[in-house]
Amino acid sequence: MDKNVRIAIIGGGPAGLSAGMYLEQAGYENYTIYERNGWVGGKCHSPEYKGRRYELGAIMGVPSYYAVHDVEEFCGITHDGPRLNRNYKDLKGNVVDPFDPKKHPLSAPRLLRMKSQIKKFGELLQTKYKGYDINGHRGVAQGRYDGYAVTPGREKIEGVNENLKDLALPFKDFCEKNGVELVQDVWIGPFTSFGYGYFDEIPAAYVLKYLDFQTTMNFVKVNLWTWKDGTQSIWEHLNDAIKHPALLNSDITKVERKDGKVFITVNGKVEEFDKLIVTAPLQYFGDYADIREDEKRYFDKIDYERYDVQGFLTEDDKAPEISYYIMENMVPERLGHLMVYYHRWPDLGADQMYVTYALRKHRDLKEIDYEESKKMVLADLETMGNPAKEVIEERSWYYFPHVFTEDYAAGWYDDVEAMQDKYDTFYAGEIMSFGDMDETVEYSRELVERFFK
Repeated sequence: MDKNVRIAIIGGGPAGLSAGMYLEQAGYENYTIYERNGWVGGKCHSPEYKGRRYELGAIMGVPSYYAVHDVEEFCGITHDGPRLNRNYKDLKGNVVDPFDPKKHPLSAPRLLRMKSQIKKFGELLQTKYKGYDINGHRGVAQGRYDGYAVTPGREKIEGVNENLKDLALPFKDFCEKNGVELVQDVWIGPFTSFGYGYFDEIPAAYVLKYLDFQTTMNFVKVNLWTWKDGTQSIWEHLNDAIKHPALLNSDITKVERKDGKVFITVNGKVEEFDKLIVTAPLQYFGDYADIREDEKRYFDKIDYERYDVQGFLTEDDKAPEISYYIMENMVPERLGHLMVYYHRWPDLGADQMYVTYALRKHRDLKEIDYEESKKMVLADLETMGNPAKEVIEERSWYYFPHVFTEDYAAGWYDDVEAMQDKYDTFYAGEIMSFGDMDETVEYSRELVERFFK
């Protein structure tokens, strides 16, 4: 492709900014990034309170976040934030350790079986499901893999593995099919509590693209990365480092693709490009673009999670000393309830903001209203013994776009991948890989590698 091609990128989150970075590294400098908001980073949102930054979206990374490390190296930054730790509470607010057989002797046999099943699961993933952990979903529904390994070198790998078709199953069914149903007790912590839905509805492919075995073990061992100025600072640094920073407050009202050109009306002015990369939600592409019949047919199948966060203050004598997980609330029957509340700064006392996390949607249940869920979360904090005296920040996110088992198995991803560049348009962002920052960045890297080299 001509290196002088004019490229528009819609979205200034991790996917869009990293697309600019990788294009630049590949010799394409004629790109423009449009961001609707007045800040970059998307759901990597780290507002400030009394001189410290807090996380209302993405919180952490792990050593296998190789794409995020690309960004760190490009910007000359590193993961320099506070060390994280956690504890657990039951529904009555008692501190518990669900994974310690000495503290729960009645659960010891189950915990021993779980440990055995985790070992078996690791072996199955490396053998029966070889290729499960590459970025993206190309070929999975057809029983093949085609992508880049989850290694520092990210070697290109491809092959045929009929067993990969099982990844279209809901993760609960996938685990039961393989006789490892107890691994859900471990995988649920970094999955459902972080807003990615429930194991009886979400295809295993999403769970395992994000929580491949090495990533999950890093979560278990609390081998985590954080950033002092928050995950948003990664993308602020990247925006400063690329040659063409995102144009903030860009109100795109029309995208028209004709005669091999892309015309974008932004803030009332029409700009002309040769190619378009969409990293903003594809589900809403038709709200402003000349969406085609095939695009609409596939994008209408996308669903997303309703994931809410609240930043709250509490009294000195009621402040949590650590982050707490309430595992019993991570099931559909407890939809809308508090799953985690996050304590970020161990060197500060109570004079800091704490953040709650709750899911309020399941495909088979009535969606919980935002305000109803907020009341439930505040009531849960009372029960936990850490009541909020004031909520000072809150967000209801468009979170984790995905398709369900029937569409995944029918080849949704292969069909959409076949549409890349069909209308001088490329599709990237969360839906094309997974909704965490590393997977979206890695997909942008692969998109450039596949189509712009």
